[in-house]
Amino acid sequence: MKWVLWFDLPVLVGFAAAIVRYAWAWDARHVIGMAIAAVGFALWFTARLQLGKSFAVLPKARALVTSGLYSKFRNPIYLFGGMAYAGLIIAWGKALPIIVFFLLYPFYQFQRARKEAEVLEKTFGDEYRRYRAGTWL
Repeated sequence: MKWVLWFDLPVLVGFAAAIVRYAWAWDARHVIGMAIAAVGFALWFTARLQLGKSFAVLPKARALVTSGLYSKFRNPIYLFGGMAYAGLIIAWGKALPIIVFFLLYPFYQFQRARKEAEVLEKTFGDEYRRYRAGTWL
């Protein structure tokens, strides 16, 4: 559980800072953006906890996690992390981060997901292929 605190602490601080920053500007764009970010962050954090000791910054096969959010999505950390960041960008309302985010984030995360899938398929073989066939993204 220590890794959760050290790895996720900057994200928690950033999210809290965003809430404080926009606490006085609750127009529709801020409310919608922060709601998307809050849901995305909560699901991202849930996925990180469900991954447990299988989490690694670099692709590494420790165990094939197939329960919780991982029973529906192969990469919920990437999916819901993107949702949280997209919500913050909507709340921020600046064009350049939106453009950069929607061009670079999917490319980067798809590359990571592809590398992880290669490692998992090599390690778990048919078990991973069955899991992949029954899940999205």
